[in-house]
Amino acid sequence: MLMIVEQFRMGGDRNFGYLVADETAGEAVVIDASFDPAKIVRYAKENSLSIRYVFSTHGHADHTNGNSKMEYQTGIRPLLFGDTCSITGIKIDDGAVFHIGALEIQIIHTPGHTDDSICLLAGDAVFTGDTLFTGKIGGTYTDEQAKAEYDSLHLKLMTLPPWTKVYPGHDYGVSPVSTIGHEINTNPFLLTKDFSDFLYLKQNWAAYKKAHGIV
Repeated sequence: MLMIVEQFRMGGDRNFGYLVADETAGEAVVIDASFDPAKIVRYAKENSLSIRYVFSTHGHADHTNGNSKMEYQTGIRPLLFGDTCSITGIKIDDGAVFHIGALEIQIIHTPGHTDDSICLLAGDAVFTGDTLFTGKIGGTYTDEQAKAEYDSLHLKLMTLPPWTKVYPGHDYGVSPVSTIGHEINTNPFLLTKDFSDFLYLKQNWAAYKKAHGIV
């Protein structure tokens, strides 16, 4: 099996969209079809890849506003957390597994940025939506959301192998792609010693960025 990962700049607020495929089988999934889904559909056709599933990492409009166009062009209904896939009968929940060819796609429920946030693990790559950016993390509005995000990061994403590639939902970070190991060693939020420090950094992020020259 040869896994393809194609990262697309979708427009909007520096949104990323993704196509992940088992090239040998010619099957693919799409993640976060937002402002320009035709770009991904065109790539799939040009490379003889059949799109089997479409996932949204969470329900915010900047990640889902292309879903109706994607469904129109492919006949496939995009899936969010809590949905049930009409093809397989599998519910989009923590630990659910989908297959394209020999490639396994695992759903990881990562609440925090939103209650319905999911990440998708495919081979040695994880697609983190707005839960984890490179050198940054997703925004939250309450202490409870921050705690949920803290737990999602530490109990789920940070337990993945350090070489796992990180593909975020926006080009907000220091690079378009990272690894779990690099984030553990460099991301200010993951270097905090406990939740109290994590929350303090969230509440004072603007000042921290200014002091450290972070854009």
